[in-house]
Amino acid sequence: MTGLEALKLSGAMMPNPARHGRGAARPPSLPSHHGTLHLTCSHATGFRDARASPGASSHPRPSHAHAPGRCRALAAASAEPAPAPPLPSWQAGTASHTWTWRGNKVSYLATDAPGPAILLVHGFGACSAHWRACIPALAARGFRVYALDLLGHGGSDKPPLAYTLELWREQVADFLGQVVGGPAVLVGNSIGSLVSLMVAAQAGPAAPPVHGVALVNCAGGLNNKAVSEDWRARAARPLFLLIDALLARRRVARWLFDKYRSPENIRSILLKVYRDPASVDDELVQMLYAPSCQPGALEAFVSIMSGPPGPQPKHLVPDIGCPLLVFWGTADPFTPLAGPVGRYFQALPSLRPGTRFVGVPGAGHCPHDETPQAVLAELLPWLEIVKATTQAVA
Repeated sequence: MTGLEALKLSGAMMPNPARHGRGAARPPSLPSHHGTLHLTCSHATGFRDARASPGASSHPRPSHAHAPGRCRALAAASAEPAPAPPLPSWQAGTASHTWTWRGNKVSYLATDAPGPAILLVHGFGACSAHWRACIPALAARGFRVYALDLLGHGGSDKPPLAYTLELWREQVADFLGQVVGGPAVLVGNSIGSLVSLMVAAQAGPAAPPVHGVALVNCAGGLNNKAVSEDWRARAARPLFLLIDALLARRRVARWLFDKYRSPENIRSILLKVYRDPASVDDELVQMLYAPSCQPGALEAFVSIMSGPPGPQPKHLVPDIGCPLLVFWGTADPFTPLAGPVGRYFQALPSLRPGTRFVGVPGAGHCPHDETPQAVLAELLPWLEIVKATTQAVA
């Protein structure tokens, strides 16, 4: 899912004129914020902290004493630290770490299994915890599992810079070299799939080898500007340009962002992203909402929404030499199976050796979290084949 797709579904671009009188709708004036709330994906889901990676700086838990607007409800009412919430059952054997990359804190999860490495890369607006349904099963098979928060997402810092797919490609590549420290299989969802393809396409002597890539509903670009083959994207291009112009005005951007990020709106979007309403639980809503309270979240949102679309999958796949496993939720409303990106990957096994396509019936854009058993039933055997093949070659 791209940011523009989620914004359109949220209704943030369709204000009600009746609320502002006649004529064009305008955003209401917003109260000034006094103080900030540093609330990470880790805090939101109750992760236990661990020591930072070797060579990385640790970051103390920030104060929750001054929380703006809706975020105030998440802060402690007193200065006394609140007791740590119980760990989610899926997090047994998983610890939360930090890694310093280019002066910025990057949050990630890691299991204590000693086996081959797997790096999980989330999609737009999500974080490492979005892999909550997959991490225990992968670790139980003996894989060493990592899941990082891309810069601008989750518990990672949100510095004022241009957020691009190229930036995240460099972040993931450096993570493989500095934290994983060896070869790995990449598993990505949505934009995380596209980043994983970019990393695998550039893998060379200077980077740890990528032994395989599994894609879960791969995005066609960072935003809808990338899907030029789709007549719907071409027809909506004036709207995309209008959104870019509106986001350049901070007051309007703040209004759109606050509408977009409210827990009620996040739940509403998720009920379209997920086809099974039971999968949209409070933990999921909270893990997506909490990072929006952090400093820099608005600026990161604007940069992602209005930035360049980046490369398309069809331009990356020819440079990838490792096996590909492609999952696709057949009821995805954002990157539909009948769209240009879905059709490309559906046809790829007949054109590229070492490629497998798996449709996940009835699932939406995030089958790894909505229907994890269907995904794991195909992913785990494929990982064993990749492991056996690489060991045989070695």
